[in-house]
Amino acid sequence: MKERIEGKYTYRGIWQVAYPILISLFMEQMIGMTDTAFLGRVGEIELGASAIAGVYYMVIFIVGFGFSLGSQIIIGRRNGEGKYADAGKIFWHGLYFLLCLAAAMIVLSEALSPRLMSGMVSSDRILDAALTYVRWRIPGLFFAWTTAMFRAFYIGTMQTRTLTLNSIVMVLSNVVFNWILIFGHLGFPALGIAGAAIGSTLAELVSLIFFLVYTATKTDTRKFGLDRPARFEWKELKGMLDISVWTMIENFLSVSTWFIFFLFVEHLGERSLAVSNIVRNVSGLIWVVLMAFSSTCSTLVSNMIGSGDQDRVPGLILRVMKMGYAIISIIIALFAIFPEQVIGIFTDMPEITDATVPAMLVMASSYLINTAGNICFNASIGTGNTRTVFVLEAIALIIYLGYCTIVCTILKADIAVCWTAEHVYALAMLVLCGLYLRSGRWKGKKI
Repeated sequence: MKERIEGKYTYRGIWQVAYPILISLFMEQMIGMTDTAFLGRVGEIELGASAIAGVYYMVIFIVGFGFSLGSQIIIGRRNGEGKYADAGKIFWHGLYFLLCLAAAMIVLSEALSPRLMSGMVSSDRILDAALTYVRWRIPGLFFAWTTAMFRAFYIGTMQTRTLTLNSIVMVLSNVVFNWILIFGHLGFPALGIAGAAIGSTLAELVSLIFFLVYTATKTDTRKFGLDRPARFEWKELKGMLDISVWTMIENFLSVSTWFIFFLFVEHLGERSLAVSNIVRNVSGLIWVVLMAFSSTCSTLVSNMIGSGDQDRVPGLILRVMKMGYAIISIIIALFAIFPEQVIGIFTDMPEITDATVPAMLVMASSYLINTAGNICFNASIGTGNTRTVFVLEAIALIIYLGYCTIVCTILKADIAVCWTAEHVYALAMLVLCGLYLRSGRWKGKKI
């Protein structure tokens, strides 16, 4: 058993864990890219509204996803300790919590979203389209958060290969549903932005069905205690919340500040918002690579500490960082060489393409800092000291938001200049989390 886990910490072992996550994240990123690519051929209003509505949805979704990340760290620690049934118990309690949270969020969104968004969006046309998207997208939280717990289980136990096939099924479903519902094919009415939301929700349902079938037929459910629902224990959930509540708050604040950035951009004009939506989706092509290695680093750090090898954590982080840079630097170079071709994936409007190129190149360059910063951040989460990591993230977000306020609202700078906020945030995260990891104060943390 020790030799099998040891092999996960080599370059080859890291890649074996990371590449299925990479493929799955890329496939899932394709859902947002598909929405943008289709809506970019419907109209500028729909394209801009999907940016606001998409990030608004992410603000809500990321709360539950943050809980699943905390659960993933605990599952990884139990897996490293060889307590496999306890890993399954964590999964069940996470599922109970997220299903209840989904029901509450759906009710709150229906009641509060119109009031919240009407006070933040200046364009009536974008507001109406964004609310339509949100109304059809939020019910999918039941499916999305259940799927998030399955992902947490499989990543935490280092069984990542299943994520690849699941994501392929999910994105293909989304493409088909969007093609039918956005444009009105096969006898269905053309629903536009509502069709994009419904299509994404249905794709998440397909993803959930896949996980249910796969787990029942391919996973050792008895070994991990998944063969029957675990008896609910408040003590177990409380222990999970002690770790996960900080990842929930941290993820919520992180995406909320990004949402604020898009609100700042929306006040610069509908064109700037449409450009930023494309830049956001192009960014996703690099982000999936970074998050694959960051998530791998997080779960391997947790497993490594669980197996008693915490002194080897710095070496693991460095290896993950080298692998991340090797791939991301190539992608950045391709973006710099073929910017129009990349942007052409998302829109066929020449004026938007021309306006997007400078902003896209600024965004891409931020990953030269963000790669190291994000890997250090996720490694810090993997140590289990999520409260300290939350404080570090909060400091970085305050710096980021202050910079956005100055550049976007006071200076009203060009949209490309506004995207330099990503450099500021990445540098803050690298410095703060790098110093934390170097200090060694994370050693000995029990979860």
